Amino acid sequence: MEAMRAVQILNPSGEVTMPRPERTRVMCVANQKGGVGKTTTTVNLAVALALHGNRVLVVDLDPQGNASTGLNVPHHTGVPDVYDCLINSMPLEEVAQAVEGIPNLWCVPATIDLAGAEIELVSVVARESRLTRAIAGYPGHFDYVFIDCPPSLGLLTVNALVAAQEVLIPIQCEYYALEGLNQLINNINLVRQHLNPKLEVSTILLTMYDRRTRLADAVEQDVRNHFGDKVLQAVIPRNVRVSEAPSYGQSVMTYDPGSRGATSYFEAAQEIAERGVKEPVGRNA
Repeated sequence: MEAMRAVQILNPSGEVTMPRPERTRVMCVANQKGGVGKTTTTVNLAVALALHGNRVLVVDLDPQGNASTGLNVPHHTGVPDVYDCLINSMPLEEVAQAVEGIPNLWCVPATIDLAGAEIELVSVVARESRLTRAIAGYPGHFDYVFIDCPPSLGLLTVNALVAAQEVLIPIQCEYYALEGLNQLINNINLVRQHLNPKLEVSTILLTMYDRRTRLADAVEQDVRNHFGDKVLQAVIPRNVRVSEAPSYGQSVMTYDPGSRGATSYFEAAQEIAERGVKEPVGRNA
C-alpha cells in the first residue's frame, strides 16, 4: 500500500493530474502564531500541485527563509531575493529560481536582508502593493502562487494579503491555536475593507493532528463548526517524516512519499485543486 501511495504521489509517469484553475490562484498562507505549519504547508502543497500538472510559484516572504530551505533553493546573502523586488523594484522573473527535481515549480527566495524590509517599506510609495505589482509584472503564467508569510502582522504580511485573492490558514490542533485567530480574521477584514476587496478566507487546514488526544478532536469540531466547509476534509497528522524532510532540503512528498504526512498533504492539495475548479476565485495575476 505504501509503495502504491508513493508512486501516486511522485507521479513519475505524469498520468495523475490535478485540475488546473481557469485563472491564477494567488494564495497567502497566513497565521500570526508561529509553529503552526505555515511553511511546511506552503512547501508541500506547492510540490504536490507541481508534481501533478500545475505550474506553481512559491514566494518566501519570511526573513527566516524556511520555505527556501525546504525547497533547497539558495538563499544566502548576495542571492537576489524577494527583498530586491519589494525595495528595489527588481522584476520577479530575475529573482525566481527553478526548484531542482520538481518540474513546474519556481521559488522566490528570502534572505536575511528581508528582516530590514519591514522598516524600509514604511517610507516607500504604495508600500502595501509592492508585491502585487511584482506578481502582476511576471511574464509567465502560473496556476498557483503561494505566499509564505512571516508569523506577524506587519507590512510584509499586509503586502501578501493585498497581493492575494485567497487566504489559507493552517491551524494547529491545540487550544492556543484558536486564541490568535480572531485577531487574524479582524486584520483580514481590515485589508478587505481598505486595500483589497477581493480577499477572502477560502481554506482552513488543520495541522499537527494527534488522534490519540481528545483535545485535537475538540479543536477540530470547534473549527469545523465555526468555518463550515472552508475547512478541508484532509487533516495533517503529527508525523515525524514531515518534520525531518526540511533538514534534507526536501518536502515530505519527495523525502518519504509513502508516509502518512505525504498522503495527507497530497489529499489536501487535491481538495484545493478540485475546489478551485468548482468555485473559481479571483482575477488573473
